[in-house]
Amino acid sequence: MQPVLSESAEVLIRFNEADPLGIVWHGHYIRYFEDGREAFGSKYRLRYLDIFEHGYTVPIVNVECNYKRSLRYGDSVLIETRYIPCEAAKMRFEYTLYNVATKEVVCTGSSVQVFLDKQESALQLTVPPFFTEWKKQWGLI
Repeated sequence: MQPVLSESAEVLIRFNEADPLGIVWHGHYIRYFEDGREAFGSKYRLRYLDIFEHGYTVPIVNVECNYKRSLRYGDSVLIETRYIPCEAAKMRFEYTLYNVATKEVVCTGSSVQVFLDKQESALQLTVPPFFTEWKKQWGLI
């Protein structure tokens, strides 16, 4: 059985993330996903700069966001990010966002990123060697 790689990060909702009614604008939830990926990358040595140093970029090609409850200015959100293993040359993450005070799920979602050569921006159809090594390091293959 493969290990589950995950990380959690807490973010305080800032004033500029809310509308005049104090409700977080829907587009910021995607940014919270990115905050989760950044925390995951720091923990597992898979930051965007780490990937770039290996000669690749990883643009998002798909994102899904399912809103359950509203966040408001002053709330804290806990972002749980899980890496979902796959054999293809891509990275898939799933997210669950919780209101820290109420423990309610406020959002779930997922994202998919592909590998591009940083020089040519050519889509990589096979898993880059550094990523294969990364998977081995964490017991995913």
